[in-house]
Amino acid sequence: MNADQLKERKEAGERILAEAPRLGGGDKFVFSCHPGISCFNQCCRNVNIVLTPLDILRMSRRLKMTTTDFLTRHTFVPFSEDQKLPFVFLRMNDDEERTCPFVGEKGCGIYEDRPWPCRMYPVGEASPEDPATQGGAFYFLIQEDHCRGHEEKNSWTIADWTRDQGVPAYREMGELFKRILLHPYLSSKPLDPARIEMFYMACYDLDKFREFVFQSQFLTRFVVEPETLESMRSDDLELMKFAFRWLGFALFGELTIKLNEALLSEREREMLKRKKY
Repeated sequence: MNADQLKERKEAGERILAEAPRLGGGDKFVFSCHPGISCFNQCCRNVNIVLTPLDILRMSRRLKMTTTDFLTRHTFVPFSEDQKLPFVFLRMNDDEERTCPFVGEKGCGIYEDRPWPCRMYPVGEASPEDPATQGGAFYFLIQEDHCRGHEEKNSWTIADWTRDQGVPAYREMGELFKRILLHPYLSSKPLDPARIEMFYMACYDLDKFREFVFQSQFLTRFVVEPETLESMRSDDLELMKFAFRWLGFALFGELTIKLNEALLSEREREMLKRKKY
């Protein structure tokens, strides 16, 4: 994905905010996708899929890979000069149709752990950067010319669809990720390269973040609650929650994690006195 494609993607998002009919949980639509439909698997090619932190974790575990190896083999990060944070995209096959590497004749080979955009389709969810002027989050319907699923008879409400597709399991991590992406700090100050690298590791490369916490001086410099420390040693989701908590400190200077005050200088202690955990 080049700069022009990123620009097109951004413009498409702006059009959705301005023009798409806004749907709520009780609104209805008709849709079904199955192997017998003529367009089956057509939506799994020539498409740009942004991966969330939980997508990367679940897909890597499904494939029995570390997050580091998964990111290297199956993703790429496009760059744009006005981009504030790195976003990870699924790498499609290098063939004429840019097919998804996980899709075969019978459909998705990692269906239970498919990414968020695939899970939600044909429903989209928009979260405006400025809810005060653009309104709150809303759903919208994606209707592409090739898709025959809208001609089927199955009727859903938005709420029923999201439950059926397993979306609630993604909500907590999605909200924590969104809090970072939409943080007011980013609207006024760009992050330096070191903090961008920290964002990438903590959000996307959970196995490398685990090494950062447990195989460095991290636990000497910071005080982590014993119950939290114990749970995140073996629980990926607890570690991911902690990673988002850490980013509040590392990116925005929020006191979301306690420093070991015994190692602080007098000046640093005075600075802490003016803040509260």
